[in-house]
Amino acid sequence: MQKNILIRSIAALSGIVMLASVAACGDNTASTTDSSSTDSASKTAPISGNFQGAGASSQQSAVEAWIAGFQGANPDAKIAYNPSGSGAGVQTFLTGATAWAGSDKALADDEVEQSKSVCADGTAFDVPVYVSPIAVIFNLKGVSDAGKHINMDADTIAKIFDGKITKWNDPAIADQNKDLTLPDTAITVVHRSDKSGTTQNFVSYFKDQAPDSWTYDLSENWPNEVGQGAKGTSGVVSTVKQADGTIGYADFSQVGDLGTVAVKVGDSYNEISAEAGSKVIEDSKQDDTVKGDNRIVIKINHATEAKGAYPIVLVSYDIVCPAYKDTKQAEFAKAWLTYVTSDEGQKAAQDAAGTAPLPSSLKSEIIKSIEAIKTK
Repeated sequence: MQKNILIRSIAALSGIVMLASVAACGDNTASTTDSSSTDSASKTAPISGNFQGAGASSQQSAVEAWIAGFQGANPDAKIAYNPSGSGAGVQTFLTGATAWAGSDKALADDEVEQSKSVCADGTAFDVPVYVSPIAVIFNLKGVSDAGKHINMDADTIAKIFDGKITKWNDPAIADQNKDLTLPDTAITVVHRSDKSGTTQNFVSYFKDQAPDSWTYDLSENWPNEVGQGAKGTSGVVSTVKQADGTIGYADFSQVGDLGTVAVKVGDSYNEISAEAGSKVIEDSKQDDTVKGDNRIVIKINHATEAKGAYPIVLVSYDIVCPAYKDTKQAEFAKAWLTYVTSDEGQKAAQDAAGTAPLPSSLKSEIIKSIEAIKTK
C-alpha cells in the first residue's frame, strides 16, 4: 500500500515538474517574440505631446506616411510638418522652434556650431532617412504626353539650365534622340525660388560631371537668372505642368505623369526609378570630412558606372539634437528616428513616395547615432 502511494506521489511530482517546464518554455517563447525586433514605433514606450518639424518639401509625401504610422502606435502624439524647404527648415530648427528638421543637404560647419545654443548638450547631427532620385521633368507636346522619355547627358542638361541651349530641337538634344521628332519649341527653365537642398543636390551633379558647362559655386540657392522660379517641389511641378516647352527638376515622388529625362551613364541612357537611385547610393561612400559627432553623411558618387544606376539622386536627412532641453522632445526624436529608419518606416515611405530603402550597410551606424540621443 505504502509502496503504491509512493509511486503515485512520484508520478504526480514529475507531472508538476513537466508542467512547470512547459510553462517556463512558454514564457521564454513569449519573451523572445516580444523582444525579437525593435524595428517599429510600437516597440518603444508610447510618446505623448505636440511635436513640430519643418524642412525639405521633397520629404512631404513620406513624412505624411510616417506621421500616420507613428501616431497609429502613439495616439497621444500630435505631429505637424511644414514643408518649407530644407534651408528654412534648418534655420527654424536652429531657433529651437521645432523638434527636428528635414533637409536634402547635410549640415554646414557653421550650422553645426550654431546648434550648440539649441541642444542641451553637444551638437546637432544628421541621419539619412530618405533616398530618392531627382527627376529632370519636362512638358513637351507630342513627347511627354505620349509617355516618351528624352535622352540627355550631363553636359546637355547643364547647358539647358544655364540658358545655353534654348530650343527643344537643338542638335545637342536631337543627336541623342534620333527616334524622336523634336519641335522647334522654346525651352522654359523652371527652378526653385527658395533655398533648397534639392537644388544643391541637382546642381552638384553638374559640378561633378559637367564642370566646364556649370561654373557656379555649389549652393542651395539657384545661381543664375535663367527661366522662372517656383517655391517648393510642388511649385516647380505645378509650373512645369502649366506650359508647353517647360523643364524643371523635382523629387521623383511628386513627378506624376510629367515626362522625365533618361540620363547617360557610361554608354547607356538610364531611366529614373527608385531602384536605379538606390544603386548609386550602394556605389557611394560616407563623407568622412564632416565635423561633429554621430553624423552619417553620404558622398554621392555621380560618376558611378553601376549597371542601371540613375546618377542624380538626393539623400534626405533628419536633423536632431543628441540632448534636448525638454525631455519629451528627446523621447520623441529618438522614437521618431527609430521608426522612420526601420524596415516598417522605410516601407511606408516607399509605398507613399516611391523612395528607395536605406542601404542595409548603413543600418548599424544609424542605430548607433539614434542611441546617442539622451532621454534622461
